[in-house]
Amino acid sequence: MKQTLQLKTSQHLALTPQLQQSIRLLQLSTLELHQEIEQVLSENPLLERLDDPLDRSVRLLADGAINSAPASSQASEAPAAQGNGEEGGSAPAENANGEANDAGGEGGESGGEGGEDWGEYGRSSGSGGEDEDGRPQLEASPVTLREHLMEQVRLTCCAARDCALVELVVDALDDNGYLEEPLEDIYARLPEELEIEFDELRTALAMVQSMDPPGVGARSAAECLALQIRRMPGVPMVTRRMALVIVEKYLTWFAQREFNKLKKALDCDDEDLREAQAVIRQCNPHPGAAFASDVSDFVVPDVIVRRAKDGWSVLLNPEVMPRLRVNSLYASLMKQGKSETQMNAQLQEAKWLIKNMRQRFDTILRVAQAIVDRQRNFFSHGAVAMRPLVLREIADTLGLHESTISRVTTQKYMLTPHGMFELKYFFGSHVATEAGGEASSTAIRALIVQLTGAEDPKNPLSDSKIAEMLGEQGMVIARRTVAKYREALKIPPVSLRKSL
Repeated sequence: MKQTLQLKTSQHLALTPQLQQSIRLLQLSTLELHQEIEQVLSENPLLERLDDPLDRSVRLLADGAINSAPASSQASEAPAAQGNGEEGGSAPAENANGEANDAGGEGGESGGEGGEDWGEYGRSSGSGGEDEDGRPQLEASPVTLREHLMEQVRLTCCAARDCALVELVVDALDDNGYLEEPLEDIYARLPEELEIEFDELRTALAMVQSMDPPGVGARSAAECLALQIRRMPGVPMVTRRMALVIVEKYLTWFAQREFNKLKKALDCDDEDLREAQAVIRQCNPHPGAAFASDVSDFVVPDVIVRRAKDGWSVLLNPEVMPRLRVNSLYASLMKQGKSETQMNAQLQEAKWLIKNMRQRFDTILRVAQAIVDRQRNFFSHGAVAMRPLVLREIADTLGLHESTISRVTTQKYMLTPHGMFELKYFFGSHVATEAGGEASSTAIRALIVQLTGAEDPKNPLSDSKIAEMLGEQGMVIARRTVAKYREALKIPPVSLRKSL
């Protein structure tokens, strides 16, 4: 085999580090973006942040009183007086130091006065003995189901042996307050040398079931409801007895709304069954769920839509826009030629980040404005007026790629008069109409919600009937499509929406 050398010329696309950073920042959510910025700030000393994320947090003095001014107000004048605009590093070092000394003197005087005022306020309010105290009121830790039950055990006058068995049963409860493990299995795990009878464990379970919240310690949904019905005050005896029979024997029929079968089995009329149904609906099938420590996730909007004179306008949310700049001290040293090669690289990275951040928010604003321009009927009339929209339409309008639009609309949120929505919410598939046009799937879902919300509870609409009513409005849609949309909206089927 003969070896030869060949020279070829070709073109290929290479992503520069700046472009890679721009793409990465564009697809980050607000929370991920701030985490990325904090990491860069810890690694690059030439980059500094003007807005303090902890600016509005409560700060305590040594005596426990609340600090008068946030940290940013105490230190804002010094950086601002160092000759640094947001461009950073353009003012001479001597000028910056001179102005900083003057501003520092004024800030010190005002800070001292503020500290004295707040300190006196805290001491005077505390001496008055009123509820208003300078010390902050901290939120108490949430009480768990086990702690709530054991507190009731301590208030009972029972022997230590009985308290230990009750605690054993309490430890076997799940988050909803149910005893999923059979009582026989718990008894089998007990050591024989303790000589514990099964009746003692059954008594401990009965004690747990008599505690608050009602229904705790139940071994099934029927037993949970029965425990609550027996303890429910102000219920007539006949209604209570009928409700107990329903939950203990005919709970499946009740869940499936088989009211005709229930009336035949109980030999009652609609009024009696309606009263028993009202009693059962007052019960809580998950008595321990109220003590679950679920933390709600809050979403901060990236853009805000407001009504203007000529329509709807989009504004960036200033709360999610970090204010970054290059450190003036390092920038002045680099202009004087006293910097190292590493600092030059860090300066370039800082400028790239500031530029890419500005470009990120500009792109989000452009995409959001383009969405609003095409969905004006939604903002004026609601989801029923949503029109079909695809990523390509926005991409062609702005001269961007579809992948860029996809990155912008992922985990970015818009605050509207109708609520907060992810930008992807405004894109959806379409359904053909009889007139040859198109209807958005989001609008069809909204119509299904309206139709089921206005239906007669005694004669709810079936999927076929909903499809027929949508067809009368010009939307050709199959019954199975209606069922798919209804299930996505978590609307029960017609058999479970029927009431007496």
